[in-house]
Amino acid sequence: METILSIKNLNKSFGSKHIIKNASFDVYAGEIFGFLGPNGSGKTTTIKMIMGFLYPDSGEITICDCNVKKNYEEAMNYVGGIVENPEMYKEMTGMQNLQMYGRLHDGVTKERINEVVEIVGMQSRVNEKLKKYSLGMKQRIGLAQAILHKPKLLILDEPTNGLDPAGIKELRDILKKLAHEENVAVLVSSHMLAEMELMCDRVAIIDKGTIIDVKPIEEILHMAARQETYKFELDSSQFEQAKQVLSSAYEEENIVSGSEIIENGRATLSVAVPSDKIPEINKLLVQNDISVYAIGRVENSLEDAFIEITGGGISIA
Repeated sequence: METILSIKNLNKSFGSKHIIKNASFDVYAGEIFGFLGPNGSGKTTTIKMIMGFLYPDSGEITICDCNVKKNYEEAMNYVGGIVENPEMYKEMTGMQNLQMYGRLHDGVTKERINEVVEIVGMQSRVNEKLKKYSLGMKQRIGLAQAILHKPKLLILDEPTNGLDPAGIKELRDILKKLAHEENVAVLVSSHMLAEMELMCDRVAIIDKGTIIDVKPIEEILHMAARQETYKFELDSSQFEQAKQVLSSAYEEENIVSGSEIIENGRATLSVAVPSDKIPEINKLLVQNDISVYAIGRVENSLEDAFIEITGGGISIA
């Protein structure tokens, strides 16, 4: 795998406050790399150092083997990015904004501008003024602007902020195409667990300035699976009785991990147990005249894994 971004032993303090603590990770061509942590954990500070907006106190950042501190201009030729909100001119059209930005880079042709407009799906609205755009449309034009010069590394800081579910899905699809089809290394920072789970190939988890873990998304999900979780679908009128039966029978193990009322007079009770205990639990419920309509295994989420990895000591908001 080709390493596009390499960060080694990065440190940054503001006054007496140590914000980034010996952070190290690599981002490869053709992947979406998630930078996950709660607000205030150091994600944006790290990204600003990668893009040269802040200088690290120590450590090294290289982009395509170019040291950001020693060869800043050369390194930035490989980078496209949106940190916070994309800056554009509201009285100009999307096309005019792209044309103006394109003049800052060598080799950005009219054909390339049309190509990126198509990639982000803005063909029908690109000639309207920016002030008429929704937030999602502005994000698309901002993304088109960021990839105009065919960067090797695309950096997006909280790119789904303010987008509706449809806009988030559209952005996710665009980023997957850029990474998996165009071989761009995409670094996305977010505090949205569910979105990172759907989008990313690998994830770095940062807590209070420290990188806790960097793993493929599948491995991180599996880390939460110390005990399997199963949902028992019951009649809602027997819901409280079922909770009491299981809580009494498995008091020391505390297996009841959640509950939910669903439609049609049904409810689900979640239990955290190995699969070989399922027949025993089902038998116990039936012996207490509780009807069990369905039993299903619950897949672990990134939220489960996050809590497992961090010990549940921080919150995502």
